[in-house]
Amino acid sequence: MTISESTTPSERLPLVEAPALAGFHSDEGRCDLQSPDKEQLLLNKGSKPAHAATSEISFGPFCLLPAQLLLLEGNKLVPLGSRALHILMVWLERPGELVTRQELMARVWPNLCVERATLTVHISALRRALRDGRDGNRFIVNIRGRGYCFVTPTR
Repeated sequence: MTISESTTPSERLPLVEAPALAGFHSDEGRCDLQSPDKEQLLLNKGSKPAHAATSEISFGPFCLLPAQLLLLEGNKLVPLGSRALHILMVWLERPGELVTRQELMARVWPNLCVERATLTVHISALRRALRDGRDGNRFIVNIRGRGYCFVTPTR
């Protein structure tokens, strides 16, 4: 017997009876997950819990908080996806040094095969968010055929 869209919830087997799913509680198909509130993290930036990573990397008007996966411009959150943030973190580990496309892809997408275009899309998102190449800002330099270099000094 297959479950079709016409079955009612009472006709379906309850998920919590399955041993592997016993700890899962759903509410109308949504999983009850808690994630850190980014706005609260911004408000509490100065008061970090003892277990939180204390490293902050500043460059230009931006501040990266790697442990929280946040990029701030002043006190304002810069919206970026996690892959773009990971690319930025790889560059910030070695500012001023060449990082090849292959290394970026291996570090950001470990054990996955992704197209070169995927990396290009995320780097473009980073450049837009940082306003790279506009108003005298220069953060990322492409070294044709070799890779990328983060050229702005960090603090």
